[in-house]
Amino acid sequence: MSQRLVGTRIAGSTIAGRKTVGSTIVALMFFLCALTGAQAQMPNPYGSSIALENAKKAAMPALAEAAKNNWTMAVAIVDPAGHLVYYEKMDNTQLGSANVAIDKARSAALFKRPTKAFQDALAAGGEGLRVLGLQGATPVEGGIPLLSDGKIVGAIGVSGGTSAQDGQCAKASADAFK
Repeated sequence: MSQRLVGTRIAGSTIAGRKTVGSTIVALMFFLCALTGAQAQMPNPYGSSIALENAKKAAMPALAEAAKNNWTMAVAIVDPAGHLVYYEKMDNTQLGSANVAIDKARSAALFKRPTKAFQDALAAGGEGLRVLGLQGATPVEGGIPLLSDGKIVGAIGVSGGTSAQDGQCAKASADAFK
């Protein structure tokens, strides 16, 4: 079986390659995306899953911060595997924020870092654009891992305002949970 060469002329030069060049490039892109995701994770190990009562308590500071500022927010708490443990949406919160809050919490738990790290990497451009290739990574501020005894027991995700407002509410809960 012979291999077929493909040639393309660009600005006076010829680029030739095999049919497999495209699949090699795609594989390399996925490898680089995985490598990028491994660099900024928190060193904390995963712990036992957050209990329902603790999840409810963890959500309260975020909701209080939102109410204090007259923001309407959706708040989600997930376990270390990203499964929903608790969810609450304030009255008049935009409906799209429901899934976004869950996605932010899940992203923070599974990747062991605040979602702001993905937002900042994406905003920097260049190599930061690799974030777009990470399945399940939500590059919007508002998701933060929850720590207990130095272990990740879950994560909070908040959505409904600007990224900074979401992050402010999530931080209020993460700080109070410690």
